[in-house]
Amino acid sequence: MNTSVNTDEVVFNFFKQICDEKDDQKCIELGKEWIKAMETNLSEMEKKLNRADYIKHKDDIQSNRNHLNNLKNKTSSEWREYATKCMIEILNHKSQK
Repeated sequence: MNTSVNTDEVVFNFFKQICDEKDDQKCIELGKEWIKAMETNLSEMEKKLNRADYIKHKDDIQSNRNHLNNLKNKTSSEWREYATKCMIEILNHKSQK
């Protein structure tokens, strides 16, 4: 039995939680938790890059940071819409495997 955690499933379920949250403030807080987790992941990845790889990926890293910054002031309805789009993207990617 395979008990490994599938990252896509974890992310999908987190976005589903955002979509399903009826309380608008809690929905926004879940979105903020997502941003914080992704910022932490980016920082950890940056720390592990050697100088050449950092230079190679610098623009992508900045693009990801800009994307996260653009999410910071979303309303609950905007978070639900964003989460829905992300869930669809995950499902589409899964069906292509």
